[in-house]
Amino acid sequence: MEKKEAGQRISKLRELINYHRYNYHVLDKEEISSAALDSLKHELFLLEKEFPEFITPDSPTQRVGGQPLKEFKKVSHKVAMISLEDAFSQEELLDWEKYISKLSGAKVLQYFCELKIDGFAISLIYQNGIFVNGSTRGNGLVGEDVTQNLKTIESLPLKLELHKGLPKDLEQNIQEALDDGQIEIRGEVYMTKKEFARVNEERGLQGLELYANPRNLAAGSIRQLDPKIAASRKLSFLAYDLITDFGQTTHSQDHQILKALGFKTDSGQICDSIQETLDYCKRIEDKREKLPHLIDGIVININDNDTFTQLGVAGKAPRGARAFKFSAQEGTTIIQDIKVQVGRTGTITPVAYLKPVEIGGTTVTRATLHNIDQIQRLGAKIGDTVIVQRAGDVIPAVTKVFTELRTGKEKEFKMPKACPVCNTELIRPAGEVAYRCPNKECFGRKKEFLYHFVSKKGFDIDGLGPEIIDQLMEAGLIHNPQDIFKIKKSNIIDLERFAEKSATNLIEAISKSKKISFNNFIFSLGIRHVGENTADDLGQVFGSIQNLMQASEEQLKRIPDIGPKVAQSILEWFSDKNNIKMIQSLQELGIEIAKYQKHGGKLSGKTFVITGTLDSFSREIAGEKIINLGGHVGNTVSKATDYLVVGADPGSKLKKAQELGVKVLNEEEFLEIIK
Repeated sequence: MEKKEAGQRISKLRELINYHRYNYHVLDKEEISSAALDSLKHELFLLEKEFPEFITPDSPTQRVGGQPLKEFKKVSHKVAMISLEDAFSQEELLDWEKYISKLSGAKVLQYFCELKIDGFAISLIYQNGIFVNGSTRGNGLVGEDVTQNLKTIESLPLKLELHKGLPKDLEQNIQEALDDGQIEIRGEVYMTKKEFARVNEERGLQGLELYANPRNLAAGSIRQLDPKIAASRKLSFLAYDLITDFGQTTHSQDHQILKALGFKTDSGQICDSIQETLDYCKRIEDKREKLPHLIDGIVININDNDTFTQLGVAGKAPRGARAFKFSAQEGTTIIQDIKVQVGRTGTITPVAYLKPVEIGGTTVTRATLHNIDQIQRLGAKIGDTVIVQRAGDVIPAVTKVFTELRTGKEKEFKMPKACPVCNTELIRPAGEVAYRCPNKECFGRKKEFLYHFVSKKGFDIDGLGPEIIDQLMEAGLIHNPQDIFKIKKSNIIDLERFAEKSATNLIEAISKSKKISFNNFIFSLGIRHVGENTADDLGQVFGSIQNLMQASEEQLKRIPDIGPKVAQSILEWFSDKNNIKMIQSLQELGIEIAKYQKHGGKLSGKTFVITGTLDSFSREIAGEKIINLGGHVGNTVSKATDYLVVGADPGSKLKKAQELGVKVLNEEEFLEIIK
């Protein structure tokens, strides 16, 4: 390719890649697959490698690269990065409104509410539209230059382009700054729950210490001297403040401008009263666990910029804003004892028995300490005062010990030499952090395995929870999975907790569960290192249980995200004659393992997108139901979308669907389709 032709091709590729970056990260719209986008980026990389004279700082290829730094340079903030004062109750917000109403002299105040992402605050500087510097908050006046690491974040634009939709006067002022001027943006670097789980799952397989929470991991990633580490973490960026004055009059306008410049930002909500604000906070708190990222509250700003400025700053916080904090996800308490429990694969986990503490609306009495190495890293002892953290469905964990509060009466924990259930001597395989009970007949292991077998992602037997399983095992009615499908009504009707109706319901639930999807069946087997995602990957590749049983190590390792350790674990499980016998026995008892069907089914060829909160079940379960019927679940609305399922508080996807003429279903209509 000639130099001139290469230059033109490079320019067009950059423009196309930036267009799709904006669509995906700002408009939540995916017109091409990630594989196709990666292919475009690769072509650009090869062309720039051949013609390096065309490489510019804002090229998409410059996101990952650069040599590790020796240290971070200090950066002074022209406008201080101040923090917000917190409010924890309705009364505090009402008092705040009285205070600012009196100071401002305004009889009616309008508020702008936005999510308070649990992330890491960053300031960005763009010169003539090109990203030139990014720095941390530091002490508010001086931060650290982390530009190289910030460039690795896909949702952070390297070059600003003005998208239409703003008033003419604003567009003109912004365009002048893009052509010849400086623009400063503030925002939050964060990590999604899904990405955090992926990183920790990988570390767990490697026997490494697990990270405590997404916020600390995001902050730690940005403060790595090697940008390749930050790039591997797949961080996200959300803009929340525009420092540069373009003549905007409200904070909601700040957000409109940020979006028009190519930033992902929370659309938030304008509230005309403090009561409307409180109602919004309540709605968000109720669904916070369903959000893809952690939030710890709502930021409430006076929407009018002049009033906000007039109110000024008190101490280190603006008077015109408050951070309304949700129920704490952390709390302090005392470790009253440490005991170990045995898992389904024999893993021995130390568990802290706590003085009961209220965290996020739930009373917590136990927390995991993961393994003996983690106990030693924390320096945890029985009697210590500790921080306990919980997030959604994640098991509460001890994250910090206050050694300063020790009295001298604390006791060290020692790992037992034998299994607490079967008394078999524990082993610690080379290269692993966990101790294990090697006895496959251990009652504790069998009990945990049965809990897993009937769980929601396994056979999903309604009414057969841990307490009932314990009762049936103690009564000698079940010893293994096969026994569950041999239970008769007459066996259980006289047991405690059972009566005519409950016994009938359980037998019907067991019978109903006999038809199971391939991935759920694989998950139910409890194969070490095989979780929900891996089970789905195995289904896509092998299709049936018979094919999987005959799989070779090479076939397994060709599957993305399945390495030697996971492949070996699968092979070992299927090489055990007792496991094969269990599968055969289950099939003889009438268990029907459906072949994995990526296509076919009632909703075959149909693409659904879900927005808002559903009453009947979570969006994740709704997605599973669509997939089980042969349909596809998309993240963004496009011309290829067949249906948009709308729950309460739908986002911008509803408007997009209406613009494109996509069929919109309410929850009742959706339930009718999947019934």
